[in-house]
Amino acid sequence: MGSILSSFSKGNDSLVPDLNLDLEKTLLLVLSFLEINETLAYMENSENPYISPVTICSLKPVHATPTQEEFDLHKRVSSLLQPTDTLLNSLRNYQGCGELIRKAISNPTPENEEEAWKAVQPAVAKLKQYYEYSVSLEGALPELLNAFCEGNVRKNIEKFQALTKLLADILDFAFEFDYLKMRTPSIQNDFSYYRRTLSRGKLANEINNNHQTDLKTAMIEDELATQISLFYAYPTTMLKKVTDVTAGFVDKNNLGKSVSECLSGLAAACYHSVTKKRVQRPEMVDFCLRVMVVSIILYDHIDPQVKAIQTHGINEYTNLMSALRYNTKHLNDDSTPKNVKQLLSGH
Repeated sequence: MGSILSSFSKGNDSLVPDLNLDLEKTLLLVLSFLEINETLAYMENSENPYISPVTICSLKPVHATPTQEEFDLHKRVSSLLQPTDTLLNSLRNYQGCGELIRKAISNPTPENEEEAWKAVQPAVAKLKQYYEYSVSLEGALPELLNAFCEGNVRKNIEKFQALTKLLADILDFAFEFDYLKMRTPSIQNDFSYYRRTLSRGKLANEINNNHQTDLKTAMIEDELATQISLFYAYPTTMLKKVTDVTAGFVDKNNLGKSVSECLSGLAAACYHSVTKKRVQRPEMVDFCLRVMVVSIILYDHIDPQVKAIQTHGINEYTNLMSALRYNTKHLNDDSTPKNVKQLLSGH
């Protein structure tokens, strides 16, 4: 997957470019510069001067604030990323409708079908929400990549550390979302049943709730339904979206070299953060490893001269190795070293 990744496999830190990117400080952000300004503005303008202890405690020093040059973009992308924790928690707690669906299919009485239909509607509303969020990344990700690719990529990564954190957050979200999605096989079954029920026109007159009516009207459109179905048909849905958007940006702007340099720089920063123990807390180490793996996967999809290599230091993370095994594009190429194929095939 390119020379930078080959350096990882050799275990020689001197071959991996060490950018001036302090992930320890960047990842310790509690409130962004923007959020602090908004909080202070609220305190000044609020008729009720009471501020809860939780709010006061959260106003900790910020180490990686957006520069004036990146402020507007940082504001837009930060706003986009705000729902990610809510979305992940929603997916983590997703309750499938398999039992009710099987009951309605095996014994299709009006009562059983209505019960399954009422259960599957809120589930599909969540699936539609996840899909729509993935579509929103189509605008934000190219903007971030463009900011890094204008001029000297390495200097931009070091200069725009707040934007670098946002890019890492998007990649981490994609990994986390897909990990949860692959552990929730009921998603595709629920959506398939919903489409089949709509196509037969069953219960169409029994939906009186406005939200459900709007959802039905939107979902019954063939194009949208097909797009959502294809979105969930792929094992790593969010990573595929990120990969497709990145590849589209590269093709449209002919910036393959710059994007490759951006991704390899981010992977290298994560690599050094872990191997040189710049990050200490377990959750930060895991974050860096996830971002490094997704950066490698994206790099593999856009770099014109790739070689799959051994990724140093993460053999114990089976899910990370599986992500490399099933998402890299050139693992099975003849040019891929046999030891690398053996390494990844064992996970």
